[in-house]
Amino acid sequence: MSLQRRLLLYLLLCAPVVWAAGLAITIHRARHEINELYDTEIIHLARQVQATLPEASLRVGALLPPMPKKSLVGDADLRAFAIAVWNARGQIAAADREGVQIPYLADAVGFTLEDIEGQPWRVYYLQSFDGTWLVAAGQRMRERTDLVWDLTVSQAVPWVLVLPVLLGAMAWAVRRALSPLHHLSAELGGRKADDLRPLQVVDAPRELRPLLASMNGLFGRIEAVLAGERRFTADAAHELRTPLAALRAQWDVLRRARSGEERRSAEEKFESGLARMDRLVTQMLALSRVESVELLAQVESVNWGILVEQVMNDCFALAEKRKVELACEWPRETEPTWPLTGSTALMTVLLRNLLDNGVRYTPEGGTVTLRVGTNSAEVENEGPSLLPERVTQLGQRFSRPEGQRELGSGLGISIVQRIAHLHGLAVEFGTAHAGQGVRVVLRPAAAVSAP
Repeated sequence: MSLQRRLLLYLLLCAPVVWAAGLAITIHRARHEINELYDTEIIHLARQVQATLPEASLRVGALLPPMPKKSLVGDADLRAFAIAVWNARGQIAAADREGVQIPYLADAVGFTLEDIEGQPWRVYYLQSFDGTWLVAAGQRMRERTDLVWDLTVSQAVPWVLVLPVLLGAMAWAVRRALSPLHHLSAELGGRKADDLRPLQVVDAPRELRPLLASMNGLFGRIEAVLAGERRFTADAAHELRTPLAALRAQWDVLRRARSGEERRSAEEKFESGLARMDRLVTQMLALSRVESVELLAQVESVNWGILVEQVMNDCFALAEKRKVELACEWPRETEPTWPLTGSTALMTVLLRNLLDNGVRYTPEGGTVTLRVGTNSAEVENEGPSLLPERVTQLGQRFSRPEGQRELGSGLGISIVQRIAHLHGLAVEFGTAHAGQGVRVVLRPAAAVSAP
């Protein structure tokens, strides 16, 4: 169900309910006010009768003058009122036609509800100061009820007649109020897939501004992701062209090789090219994977023991081939290891890249050390130190120093920095403790930015 229909349904259901509740309150208040008005009139009537009928004019069984014709009293119904006067012996001294039906209650004072000729009457009894006379004035309750309903109907009928107009006005108001949503839906529906222009927030209703701001933020993130994908695709197309051309040339040399020595040399170059292509594709897939992640989906406490064991096993074959020793240092037994939370799989990729680079750029017989501390982790090798201008270039995609003979794609540090960013870590590059080699330190970014 659409939002507009839902609002209209709620209004159509709530408006009659609220109207009925208001009508009930109106009936209650009208009944109270009418009872108060007529009770006051009856009291005044009883007092006037007591004051205006002198003792000499009263005789037992006297009747008051008959009712005038209806044409002389307008729409008044005098039969709805009754008056009676009794002497001290309980004999009726004066009464109108209805008053003779009022029961004599010698000790009655104030209002009572009596049944007269099968209908309820409200009767007021007034004793004289000396107890000589008892005056009673009453009114038929039906008159009050009829008046309440007449007043209620006179107010309810116009509301009932106007209700369809009111509902139509509410339907128009709902459609008018939701028109910004219809305009927004039409604008988004008419956009092309690559149209990520931000939506106008200034002129939008206040309730829509948070939604529009969130959508603009989403558009910005999608634009950033698409820009990264386009940049990655362009870089991949550019970088894959060179190794593919080299493989094609090495394959031609291999096919044309005649002697065994020439063929072995061509095979070694071809295998080297395949290894470089394999590493490039692997690194590109890893970079594409971490670039597409905005937030870590699953966060867990990193188990450094399992993590280091996995990384060491992954890099052991390359270290043994290059005759490089892998070492690992831990905090003292009294100190805890770094309590890092994040993705164990991504942290494995990060440390594997650092160890792999450390092994590749360490001379034969050297050592690559992985240290896990209480609030940081670092990888250190004994290779050549980084020049200051080279440090500033680290992290640039496909950036490799000239004359580099080691197989690589220039993506490893980019992957490391991206995974570190997802974990809120900073990556620091510097010279090893011995003054020779490269030292990479991982620590919380907050600790680095703190003064």
